[in-house]
Amino acid sequence: METALRICPLCEATCGLTLTIDDGRLTAARGDRDDVFSAGFVCPKGATLPALDNDPDRLRRPMVREGSRWREVDWPEAFAAVDAGLNGVIDRHGREAVAAYNGNPNVHTLAGQLYQGLLARALGSKHVYTASTVDQMPKHVSCGLMFGDPFTIPVPDLDRTDHLLMLGANPLESNGSLCTAPDFPGRLKALRARGGRLVVVDPRRTRTADRADEHVAVRPGTDAYLLFAMVDTLFSEGLADPGALAEHTDGLEEVCTLAKDFPAETVADVCGIGADRIRALARDLAQAPTAAVYGRMGTTTAEFGTLTSWLVDVLNLITGNLDRPGGAMFAQGAHRPAGRGRSRPFVLGRHRSRVRGLAEAKGELPSVTLVDEIATPGPGQVRALLTVAGNPVLSVPGGDRLARELSGLEFMVSVDPYLNETTRHAHVILPPAPPSRTPHFDISFGNLSVRNTVRYSRPVLPLGEGEAEEALILRKLVQIASGRGHEADPEAVDEAEISRVLTRAVADPGSPVHGRDPEELAAALYPGTGPERRVDLMLRLGAYGEGFGADPDGLTLQSLLDAPHGIDLGPLRPRLPELLSTATGRVQVCPQPLADDTARLREALPERRDSLVLVGRRHLRSNNSWGHNVPRLTGGTNTCTLHVHPGDADRLGLADGGNATLRTDYGEVTAPVECTDTVMAGVVSLPHGWGHTDPETRLSAAASNPGVNVNAVIDPSQVDPLSGNAVLNGVPVEVLPSH
Repeated sequence: METALRICPLCEATCGLTLTIDDGRLTAARGDRDDVFSAGFVCPKGATLPALDNDPDRLRRPMVREGSRWREVDWPEAFAAVDAGLNGVIDRHGREAVAAYNGNPNVHTLAGQLYQGLLARALGSKHVYTASTVDQMPKHVSCGLMFGDPFTIPVPDLDRTDHLLMLGANPLESNGSLCTAPDFPGRLKALRARGGRLVVVDPRRTRTADRADEHVAVRPGTDAYLLFAMVDTLFSEGLADPGALAEHTDGLEEVCTLAKDFPAETVADVCGIGADRIRALARDLAQAPTAAVYGRMGTTTAEFGTLTSWLVDVLNLITGNLDRPGGAMFAQGAHRPAGRGRSRPFVLGRHRSRVRGLAEAKGELPSVTLVDEIATPGPGQVRALLTVAGNPVLSVPGGDRLARELSGLEFMVSVDPYLNETTRHAHVILPPAPPSRTPHFDISFGNLSVRNTVRYSRPVLPLGEGEAEEALILRKLVQIASGRGHEADPEAVDEAEISRVLTRAVADPGSPVHGRDPEELAAALYPGTGPERRVDLMLRLGAYGEGFGADPDGLTLQSLLDAPHGIDLGPLRPRLPELLSTATGRVQVCPQPLADDTARLREALPERRDSLVLVGRRHLRSNNSWGHNVPRLTGGTNTCTLHVHPGDADRLGLADGGNATLRTDYGEVTAPVECTDTVMAGVVSLPHGWGHTDPETRLSAAASNPGVNVNAVIDPSQVDPLSGNAVLNGVPVEVLPSH
C-alpha cells in the first residue's frame, strides 16, 4: 500500500485528503493533518471518495445510443459522432439552435473551470444555462451591481469576527457555500470560545442553529423584510456608519429612504419576528467590535433573492464591517492579479430569453426556461444540447417536462460519468476519468476563501484502460464546436489561450511582463500538460506570482509541487477601493435595478401568509444528487422525508412514519412524514436532489432508495426577476394524509 495527497472535489470546503492506494485502487481517505488550510478535517463525503472513485455504475468508456440501446465505443468513434451530430445541427439551423447546460460539479474540477468559458465561446450561442440559476445567481447579480464584478463576493472573516449573523445557511451540513472554509464547525466553535456571538436566522432549527447563541425562526421568503427593517433601525437610530468606505460609496441616502417603508413594526407579522427582536438584531450587529452578515441558499432561492443578497452586504457596509478584518472581506485567489477585477463593469440583461423574455446574467439564461426554448418552435429553437456534469431533469423545476422534451432533440451529448435521469436522453455520453486520475486546482473557491491559501494536486493514479481525462474531453469539444473537427490537436486549445493571455499581459503597463516577448515567456512555462502550463501561467501573473523573474520568491506551479500540503498566504486583507470594477470606481450601494425591485417587495407586504410553505434542506452526507449512488452516503438520518411540525401534523391528520401528499398548483408528490419541532409551525421541509425512479438509468444504489423529487411541485414559472433564479423556498403548499 502507498499514500498520496489530494484536495477533495466534493464540496466547497476543499479539504486536503490523504488517500490510501492498494493495487491501483483507492481504498481509504482521511484528512491530511499537514494541509495548510484544512489541518486534517474531513467530512463523510470526503471519507467516501474511494467509493465514488470505484463505483461499479460509473461509466469508463464512451457510450453511443442507438434507438433505446447503448453501445460502448472507443474515443475516436465517440468524438466523430459528436462532430457529426453537433455540427449537423449547426449547419442546418445555426449556432443559436445549440444550448449548453453546466452542472454544479464543474466548479469543483480544474478542467471544468479552465474550459467551460472557452467551450461556450466556441459554441457561439446565447443558450448557456447552469446550476447557478437554481441556487446562487442572486448573489452574483447583487455583487455585480454593487461592486462591478459578479465574482467579487465578500465572505465572513470567520477566524477574526466577534459577531456572525447567518441567514438561510447551514454550514454544519453544507460545509459552507460561497464561503470556502474547511472545518466550518471548528471555526464556529472557535468564534464562540473567544467570546464571539453566533446568531442563526432560519425557519429550521438546523445543526448550525443548535450550536448558535441565538436562533431566530423566520417565516420562509421574508428575509428581505427582516433585513430592510434592520437597515431602517440602524439609520433611524443613528447607528449607520460605513467607516472608511463612506468616501468610496454612492447611494447611502437612497437606501435610507427606501428602508423607511419597512420599519420593524410593519414587517414583524410578515416575518414572524417581534419588532423589538428585529431592532435588537440590528443593534447587536452595529455595537459588536467586529461583525459579519452571511446569507446563503435559504436567502437566494426565494422570491426576493437578489434583494435579500443585496441587503446582506448593505448591512455589512453600513455597520462599518465591509472590507475590514473581522467583517465581510474579499479573498485574493493566487491565480488572479491583484487590484481591479473586471475591465468592464457588470451589466445585467444584455439579452433576454426567446420565449419568456427572462434576462441574462453573467452570460447565462435562467435554467427554468431551457425547456421552453426546446419546446417552442420558431427561429432560435434549441435543437441540440450539450450537458457537462449536470442533471437538470432532477435538479431544475419543471424537470418532468424537460425529460419529455429532451427525447425530441436532434442531437444531445453529455459529459458525465453516469447514465442518469438527464444523460439517458443523450445520443453520446463522454465519461471523464474518476477524480483519482485527474489533477486538481481550485479556481472559483480561491476567490471565496476565508483565508488566502493555494494548493495543487497531481493525479494519484494513472488513467485506466479506455479512460480519458476530463480536460481532453472538453478540449476536444472546443475544437469540434469551433469547426476544427474531431481530429484537431487538443493541446492547441491551451497554447492558443496561453498566447492570448500573454499577448494581453505584455501590452499592459501594469503587468510585471510589460513589453516582453510572449513566445519567450510561453517557453519558460512549466514543461507539463496544457492544464499544468495554464495553471503555471495564472500563478506567475497572479497577486503572489513570480512574474517571470520580477519576484524570484513568488509563486509558480513548481513551488506548489514542492509544497504538497499547500502554501499559506495569510489572512484576508482589505482590498477596496482597488478591487471595484464599477463605472465610477465606487461602491454602488443602491443600484437602480435593486431600487426599482423594492417596489415589488413593498407591494407584497399586505399579502396573506397563513398557508403552509415549503423549504428544502441539506444533509452532511448529501451533495445534491451526486452522492446518492454511494450507499454509505444515504440512509440513516439522510432520508427523503417530509419534515412537519407536530402541531401541524395533528391539525392535518398526519402520522409520524405515515405518508403525506404534498401538493401545489404545479404538481404533487407523496413522501413519508417525519414529525419534528426542528421546523417552525407553518413550514414543511423536503430535501433537494432525490427522485431516482427512472428505470432507464444505471444508478443501482440510488434506485434502491429513490426518494421523491421536490422539484415536481416547484412551479418553473416562478423566478426572482432580477436574477432568474428559481424560487425553491417559501413556496405555498397543501399537505394531505395519503393512505
